[in-house]
Amino acid sequence: MSKNISLSKFLEEIKKNSSRWIKTKGVHYKNFAWQGGYSGYSVSQSKVEVVKNYIERQKEHHKKLLFREEYLKFLCEYRIDFDEKYLWK
Repeated sequence: MSKNISLSKFLEEIKKNSSRWIKTKGVHYKNFAWQGGYSGYSVSQSKVEVVKNYIERQKEHHKKLLFREEYLKFLCEYRIDFDEKYLWK
């Protein structure tokens, strides 16, 4: 990610443009909307392949472990402070 753009601006543009695009793909997407909020994490170069493999197998992986469970585990494992009432709006 460029150091010349904030994460919030970057995500705003991704959400805006992808929402506009998906709505051109058919009437069943007419009510598509992104959830509010976002989070961003960096990945060390040594873990790039691990992350790529995770993304490729994400659908299969979430059949065993729900995203919600996995995300809470991730936050706790890396000692990221959070208030769960703000996570699932």
